[in-house]
Amino acid sequence: MSIDKTTGFLTIERQSAGRQDVGERLRHFGEFHLRLSPNDLCRQAARCMDCGVPFCHSAGCPLSNYIPEFVDRVYRDRWREASDLLHLTNNFPEFTGRVCPALCEAACVNSIDGQPTSIRDLELEVAERAWDEGWITPRPPTVLTGRRVAIIGSGPAGLAAAQQLRRAGHKVVMFEKAERPGGILRYGIPNFKLDKSVLDRRLEQMRAEGVSFKVEVEVGQDVSVDYIRRRFNAICLTVGAMQPRDLVVPGRELDGVHYALEFLGQNNRRLFGHDCVGEPEISAAGKHVIVIGGGDTGSDCVGTALRQGALSVQQLELLPRPPEERPENNPWPQWPLILRTSSSHEEGGSRDWSVNTVRFKEQDGHVSAMECVRLEWGKGSDGRLTMTPISGSEFELQADLVLLAMGFVRPVHEGLLDSLGVEFDPRGNVRTDADMMTSIPGVFAAGDANTGSYLVVGAIAAGRRVARRIDRYLMGETSLPDLKLPPRL
Repeated sequence: MSIDKTTGFLTIERQSAGRQDVGERLRHFGEFHLRLSPNDLCRQAARCMDCGVPFCHSAGCPLSNYIPEFVDRVYRDRWREASDLLHLTNNFPEFTGRVCPALCEAACVNSIDGQPTSIRDLELEVAERAWDEGWITPRPPTVLTGRRVAIIGSGPAGLAAAQQLRRAGHKVVMFEKAERPGGILRYGIPNFKLDKSVLDRRLEQMRAEGVSFKVEVEVGQDVSVDYIRRRFNAICLTVGAMQPRDLVVPGRELDGVHYALEFLGQNNRRLFGHDCVGEPEISAAGKHVIVIGGGDTGSDCVGTALRQGALSVQQLELLPRPPEERPENNPWPQWPLILRTSSSHEEGGSRDWSVNTVRFKEQDGHVSAMECVRLEWGKGSDGRLTMTPISGSEFELQADLVLLAMGFVRPVHEGLLDSLGVEFDPRGNVRTDADMMTSIPGVFAAGDANTGSYLVVGAIAAGRRVARRIDRYLMGETSLPDLKLPPRL
């Protein structure tokens, strides 16, 4: 190899894959990230220090991906081995290579000076090379156990659990109340971040392995809970944390005030041909749009609204503006609590912090403006942040469409969970024991339903963990992998 890896972290600058120009990518809803050349990928792989203690693996990645090992395979042009290493711990590296915030890069030793190894770009390239070369094929079980498992909810946790359990030889049936499987991957993440063809090709692999998908079936309504319990030896709840945080202020009931996921989900459904008959149209076209909530979901609303042709887009956050650099109480290798600018923020609109919404104003039953006030933040005697409205700082914003992107508080209790009678923890999540089993024997829970809202990568990890525990519950033992140390080179 002509590129010296010994000193690569000193001599080679970090390079990330580029993006289409803003003017070009705003004309479509497709993915817009460009790809590095093979030589550039080799150079980026050479920046990995191959640390004795790889914090990217141990402190960063929820899946415990074998990061230095697969990166080294890229450096050595051994791409199939890199793919095999990735798939040992991650069922869907093509998803995480697109939508993961790269916790591994924050924990990379190189990130101490702000230039981590380009792990996520390398992961995505390995995954796409594997698909292009035909290395990803169905892996149906060779021996069937005769046991049946129902997975309720087809988001990333459910998909990971289903694939692992099927490969262990169980009959796996996934129940999804929406018209297509995928959960948040299909209905919550915009196409420009995750094209749905990427999801569909993985679902086809799972179908070929023998996973059965039952869509437009809401357990507890279309099918009784008693029926599911009689028909299956184990049940896994991967229903997500879909109870959104609401904003209780005057005017909340007005037309034009919607939850973010209603807006994002409807846009995604239209893109794959669903006519959305019977539901109100939620469109940003020709409107002044306000997004309340400064996280990733809010950012996704900004990018979607701009593509729909909004006149203006403003994103508001209740909390103070984050610092540009790590504060002293947020040292490496912790996730850096700093200001982040997403690709959607690059495309237009504006952001504002320390803003509280007082009420929505009405015109003919529709929202027309927002009354807001600026906040001063401090710390109470218990050390917690406190907010105080600043006298005289009141202001008004024109608003034809308001999107509430303030996160999710817990899974929806009404229907399935209440019918099952599972216990909840103090935050309203499904309570589980050390084996991820709920208060009902044989009923397990994983992902956001169990932990509260988190990341896709964390949901995949949870799906793999619960699959191992369900397999052991059904069979008395399990050969499904658990988190373990990287293999020797």
